[in-house]
Amino acid sequence: MDVEQINGDASKAIKSISIFGATGSVGTSTLDLIRLAPDQYNVMVLTANRDAEKLAQLAIEFSADLAVIADETYLPVLDKALTGSAISTAGGAKALVKAAQIDSDWTMAAIVGCAGLEPILTAIERGKIVALANKESLVSAGDLMMAAVQKSGATLLPVDSEHNALFQCLTGGSLDQVQRLTLTASGGPFRMLSLAEMQNVTPAQAVAHPNWSMGAKISVDSATMMNKGLEYIEAHHLFPVGLDKIEILVHPQSVIHSMVEYIDRSTIAQLGAPDMCIPIASALAWPKRMVTQCAPLNLVDIARLDFEAPDYDRFPSLRLAHDAMAYGGACPAILNAVNEVAVGAFLEERLRFTQIAQLCETILSEYDPASPHGLDDLLAIDSKARALAVERIG
Repeated sequence: MDVEQINGDASKAIKSISIFGATGSVGTSTLDLIRLAPDQYNVMVLTANRDAEKLAQLAIEFSADLAVIADETYLPVLDKALTGSAISTAGGAKALVKAAQIDSDWTMAAIVGCAGLEPILTAIERGKIVALANKESLVSAGDLMMAAVQKSGATLLPVDSEHNALFQCLTGGSLDQVQRLTLTASGGPFRMLSLAEMQNVTPAQAVAHPNWSMGAKISVDSATMMNKGLEYIEAHHLFPVGLDKIEILVHPQSVIHSMVEYIDRSTIAQLGAPDMCIPIASALAWPKRMVTQCAPLNLVDIARLDFEAPDYDRFPSLRLAHDAMAYGGACPAILNAVNEVAVGAFLEERLRFTQIAQLCETILSEYDPASPHGLDDLLAIDSKARALAVERIG
């Protein structure tokens, strides 16, 4: 079975667009690409969490049909900013789900965290193209999401640079011919620090990624390498070759984004500058290609490519993610939920950097609910795990 068969059919030309998380880094980059060919795309839906003013500006610029603010306390700000326009507005979690029911051809799922889970599932159920930049939803509800993809015939396109790279490397191949999938990791800003040195890491240091420009939460995840652990779980769902055939390799330059080794020992890698516009463009134009303004790759300037094995002692998040996926059940959802709470507490200076993984391990060892059987079960487990994490931090 090839990649196109796994992910559905996408022969229809992309026309109408919905962007969930339009004011974040991924949403902003998506709109930057649309600006390069505005006559080819019709932006129907834009959503944001709290930045109502920026959302209104974007809705006006792209003549969106609907603007949705997730935190409905900001809806009056959005309404005021869009007074006199023909753009409809809405607020709250239920409004996000209703917006996902709108029949756009291509949906960018870039809401951070499990808040994006229900809208993403709703978009998948429409059977169109969903570009997935929200790894947390797939980590927490991978089985549920992939079952929905199979049932609806939707096309799920990974936007994470590593999974998008694997998707590109698998084009023309089939999963039964794969020997190994390799996810590369930059190692983050603390790759060379000792455990003792990591004790005093500050939020400002953690969000300063050496290669990528990302939001605060994902930057901290990269610094703890939890990001790569979650991507390991994500890869298992997107490309089900077996956990033993997925590995992580530290590659500080972030030039090779992932590799696929086939059974004949031929290895195909996807290379590019560390710019999220590249994988987003791949998903936006798929199955074709589009012109971007991204910097070309100059291997002469780069000169060398380095690789090293990940250190599971200094970065225990990698081990936690592997064990959570191997154990299965509710463990991936618990890990993701507790990590979100822990990262938030660290950014607020209520938790040390090294305590992020410690808190995740503690809750995983203490909370062992029955395996979830549907969305309600998953949301209940997610809520309980967060509550336990908040209680422990407090």
